[in-house]
Amino acid sequence: MQPLFPLDDFHITPGVAHLCAGGKTPALRSAADAVVRYLADKSEGPTGDVRQEEEILGLRRRLAASWRCGVEDIGLVSSVAEGVAMLAGSLDWREGDEVVVPDIEYPSLAAPFALQPGVTLRVAEGAGGIAAVVTPRTRVIAVSSTSFLNAERADLPALRALADRTGALLVVDHTQSAGWMPIEASLADFAFAASYKWLLGISGIAVAYWNRARQPGWAPRSAGWYSMASQARPDWREPIGLVPSAMRFCRGNPNHAGVYVLNAALDYLEAHPGVEAHVTGLARELRRRCLEAQLPMMTPERHGASVCLPHPRAAEAVRALESQGILTWNGRGRIRVSFHGYNDGRDVERAFEGLLAVF
Repeated sequence: MQPLFPLDDFHITPGVAHLCAGGKTPALRSAADAVVRYLADKSEGPTGDVRQEEEILGLRRRLAASWRCGVEDIGLVSSVAEGVAMLAGSLDWREGDEVVVPDIEYPSLAAPFALQPGVTLRVAEGAGGIAAVVTPRTRVIAVSSTSFLNAERADLPALRALADRTGALLVVDHTQSAGWMPIEASLADFAFAASYKWLLGISGIAVAYWNRARQPGWAPRSAGWYSMASQARPDWREPIGLVPSAMRFCRGNPNHAGVYVLNAALDYLEAHPGVEAHVTGLARELRRRCLEAQLPMMTPERHGASVCLPHPRAAEAVRALESQGILTWNGRGRIRVSFHGYNDGRDVERAFEGLLAVF
């Protein structure tokens, strides 16, 4: 398989197999131009401010089209952890309420719920085990559409049906999916995604989705000037009204530089269709070779754009691979190999040969 993206479009050192998309992707060279454009707009006073707001609205419209939802359902937040914390803090918890998460869930999604007073965290064996631990006290089912730990893909339609039967909220983290997998946002009550992985953006800005049809009365318990409905001089004797859209997740100025960069990244992704087939094909081939070689495997058959292998000395193994010009990701006792459009069959071959050498 040939690369879907020209390598010269990215800051990738020549000769390096960059297989870290599940952690951080290399920067697009066009990101620098996007930042310069933001800085120029920032410098032009009120006129530039209007252009910044147009950039934000344009980004939200594009994300809404990509996530198959209304633009008013799309907001921006500084990170997934921040958005989930705002959501968790907004719910009226009762002693004994439960939140169900897979044992392979990422901290940004699980930790804000775990720290709510009176809430019991029930832990399932993978996304496929969630139904077995849901009870009548379950208030939230929180799951990643693709797992950061083993690349397992969750069955979101089945979890939506389960949440409906239970009366629970379904909260989804699309960080390991957005940018290569089509997102059906409406399956969730709330959903989030970081932008610095497959979306090819930078840190400091994330997508926040609020299903206003399912949860029309939702409101956070904090606000700032940007999330307030009126930009007039406030009368603090009156109740504070919030913007009617998911931009109520954005209390202060959004990360404007991140907005411009993400818009440029979406330009790039839209110009290069076929990412899903490309990255899942590469991951499938690497997984097949590893299984045939009887290497230990964490990634199930229903997987995303990564392949994860347990290793007792994962950090050491990842450093050894890096010394050979193969960039993979360490953490949680496993090696994660992640593909994007700049990868090709030669990267699969290099990754496989490198993995054979470290096991």
